[in-house]
Amino acid sequence: MGGAQKHRNQDERRGGAGAGSSKPPPGGFDGPASQTSQSPSGHGRTSAMHPSGDPARDPVEKPKVTDINRRLDLPGMAYNLDHMYDVPTVLMARPQPGNTSGKEVSIEVNSFNVLQFPTKTVFQYDIQVGSGKEKRGLIKKIWNSAAVKAKLFTPGSGWIFDGNKIAWSLKQLPNETTIQVDLDAEDKITPRPGRENKHRVTVRKTNAVNLAAIEGYLRGQMTFDTSVLEAINFLDHLMRQTPSEHYTQIKRSFFARGEQRYNLGKGIEAFKGVYQSIRACQGGRLGVNVDVANGTFWTESVMTVTACNLTNSGNPNELANNCKKVLKDRAQPNLGFEETPTFKQLRRLRKVGFYAKHRGAEEKHKTWIIDRFLNENAREHVFTVKIRNTDQEEKVTIEQYFKRRYNITLEYPLLPLVQTTKKGVVFPMECCVIAENQRYPFKLDELQTSNMIKFAVSRPKDRLAAINHGLGMLKWSEDPMLQEYGLKINGNYTQTKARVLNAPQIQFGGSTHNPGTSGRWDLKGKKFLTGNVMPLKSWGVAVFNTNRRVSLDKPQLENFIREFVKVYQGHGGVVQNKNPTMIVAPADPAQAVETLFNATGNQHNMRPQMLVFMVADKAAFHYARIKKSADCRYGVPSQVMQIQQVQKINAQYMSNVCMKFNAKLGGTTCRVVHKSPTGHFKVPSLIIGADVSHASPGAEQPSMAAMTMTMDKFGGRYAAACETNGFRVEIITTTNVENMVMPLLIHWVKAVGGGTLPQHIYYFRDGVSEGQYQHVLQQEVRDMRNVFKRWNPKWEPKFIVVVASKRHHIRFFPKTGSPAADKNSNPVPGTLVEKDITHPFEYDFYLNSHSAIQGTARPVHYHVLQDEAKLPPNEFQNMIYEQCYQYMRSTTPVSLHPAVYYAHLASNRARSHENIPASSGPRTGPPAKAAKSAEKSATSSEKPPTESVPLLPVENSTNLRVGMWYI
Repeated sequence: MGGAQKHRNQDERRGGAGAGSSKPPPGGFDGPASQTSQSPSGHGRTSAMHPSGDPARDPVEKPKVTDINRRLDLPGMAYNLDHMYDVPTVLMARPQPGNTSGKEVSIEVNSFNVLQFPTKTVFQYDIQVGSGKEKRGLIKKIWNSAAVKAKLFTPGSGWIFDGNKIAWSLKQLPNETTIQVDLDAEDKITPRPGRENKHRVTVRKTNAVNLAAIEGYLRGQMTFDTSVLEAINFLDHLMRQTPSEHYTQIKRSFFARGEQRYNLGKGIEAFKGVYQSIRACQGGRLGVNVDVANGTFWTESVMTVTACNLTNSGNPNELANNCKKVLKDRAQPNLGFEETPTFKQLRRLRKVGFYAKHRGAEEKHKTWIIDRFLNENAREHVFTVKIRNTDQEEKVTIEQYFKRRYNITLEYPLLPLVQTTKKGVVFPMECCVIAENQRYPFKLDELQTSNMIKFAVSRPKDRLAAINHGLGMLKWSEDPMLQEYGLKINGNYTQTKARVLNAPQIQFGGSTHNPGTSGRWDLKGKKFLTGNVMPLKSWGVAVFNTNRRVSLDKPQLENFIREFVKVYQGHGGVVQNKNPTMIVAPADPAQAVETLFNATGNQHNMRPQMLVFMVADKAAFHYARIKKSADCRYGVPSQVMQIQQVQKINAQYMSNVCMKFNAKLGGTTCRVVHKSPTGHFKVPSLIIGADVSHASPGAEQPSMAAMTMTMDKFGGRYAAACETNGFRVEIITTTNVENMVMPLLIHWVKAVGGGTLPQHIYYFRDGVSEGQYQHVLQQEVRDMRNVFKRWNPKWEPKFIVVVASKRHHIRFFPKTGSPAADKNSNPVPGTLVEKDITHPFEYDFYLNSHSAIQGTARPVHYHVLQDEAKLPPNEFQNMIYEQCYQYMRSTTPVSLHPAVYYAHLASNRARSHENIPASSGPRTGPPAKAAKSAEKSATSSEKPPTESVPLLPVENSTNLRVGMWYI
């Protein structure tokens, strides 16, 4: 026990039992910012930026220029300044003129133009504190010390520090300045023998920031190089400097604990903040993107309350009981004890800050950090204290110490104790209060997610009000640092000329429909474009009556089947057998699939074409086991329905299910009307979509890669292939590209191409940031080209490579009542923006293709990395928009191109194909987290594995792999 030998007079200053020092933890508590990733500028310095280097600080791996890009909105070329790829640094230029179809409209966007750059000379400095390995909290405390301020912070110096290694100032210093900082002296604390709290700060001048480089780049006079990167990095820190001093900063967002808070449950709350990011824009300008930020935080409360909420304990006594150590094996007591799942759940509070309240007044000025929870309580934990006015020592428990020292009788002495990051300092849980404004970094559960959506979703009018509130927080015109440097930003929203593309007509079986700008239609009286390929003869239905409150009797089931068949036939489905096999399913999902498959096949003397399962709840694990057996063991399409919905016999619900039902049986819901049967394609063309989904934070599931491919001539039906892709690896591996593309390509050539190969390949990629554009071209596209050459070495199709992203903060705000606005003031489907907020030179655009059901519409950002076919913007952009109307299971155009939408669906659905036994339990959600917590400590430094186990293959005796099994 680190505090056992400490003197009693020290205990009086430190507040906690067994504390090691009267002064706060080095650097103090840095709040939620200490939980976020390091500042981008705190990492890489290349030889060009810091030619001398520093052996005491240089990491083993040589840092790169691009290491400082992590918090900046930069063009793709900014991520190849290290020349790591042999593809062109400059991506495809924007074709001129832009799109001229549809009609021009004027809208506002939440971007604000920079009116004036700083005109003063800005000097950049390298900052080294101590050995260069100090923690950020200590670095912050030293930088804010009186000694540093006295030496550096003279009037007009305008110091800006990134919190790690780089600083900027208007003041020119000698090449190297050294400052000695004595924190003990500044805190008026008597230094401990041999443990002086002294630190050396070295400030080295590196170079002057060339702000003129930004103008040169925006005017097209120079390429994006290191000088442009340094200048934008400086402006980003300049804009964050003042807000970071007043608000809680999480990356590029700032939060103030104000009125707009919302209790999400279990000790977590949400409140709104403001997001800002500076970026280069079309038109030779810089713009500042400002949007609402929604953050999740720990609620300020006594730790016992938070711990009970976190562990679903009814009260502290129940929590204490559930945290008691248990025998590993009751039959073998000699194996010792182990921690309970409840105790392990407390690890989520690790690194959370709190203040003590046991001395009569809440000590908010002094924050402690939780290191871990001890599996000892206040009656068990003993430490040594010095007896007052003597040289003798005695051993006391925490409970005894608090009674003697503070006259406090602990109400819950059996709770685990809180060990702080300060060696030897422990607290009883009931004496701790979770400090405010600390980010909650974990995935929300279902209830919290539902509450978060209610809090975050807002109509355009409310979102505008929230953005304006954020502008009031930023106060650019009053920002002393912006004034000091001369940066001026227009406080008015950017007005841009957008275009509303013409809405297509939709072709159904025997009829057409024009939704106009409404962006929605229904299926009443409409037949699907094509029904099921083979008449439905062999199918079965299994009912899971495992929930007494939600069950389905035979008359209800027969009535639903009868009505469902009528609806499906009304939409053009061909049902030869209206009486499917019906059974009560065994409780085990895998056994239920086996039983229904055999019963259906035996009754109809034919391999089942469709299996339907009716379940009582939305248990993901239950659903996944059904899909795993149906897809991978039996190779049969399956449809899961909720019993509560079945009981209602709602026509709209049945029509919605029929769209999926029909697609799985080989049919197509609709297509866009076009003069040519091949739609926009003038030559044989193939669309490939790709996405990689990752497990939630803390889960040790592999990343899941999915690639989709069109299986008709107009881009309606898509097959999908999936495979594990390592752990949190975004770029699809070469092996996966080869194994997923080749089988689908073989089927396309045979079934769609008529033996011919496609001349154009459209590759839509989802989920990659600007920093990964080069990876997509250098790796994924290269691997696909190699696959095609294996088929025919002389075959060289033309590639059109597009990245589609919704991870941005741009929003459209058309004027209420204008032709560009719907009834909620959201942009109408087809709203296209190519100017003012797009890249200065590269080919990108924002397209709002859907009608927002709730909240504010978020357009998709499409960035064309390569277009070897040189498609005119009118043709290409309208193709993307119109194909959003061909999404198979919707009566509205979708927001994202179907190729990547389907890839996203497939990558998530394929998680049920993981090659793990059912006995291992759920892989996601609270049960999975509890199970994983029981296996591994959250404090472990063990890294997740890099190799992932391949998925179970989809059973393909009926060509399920080239069907829409995932929809």
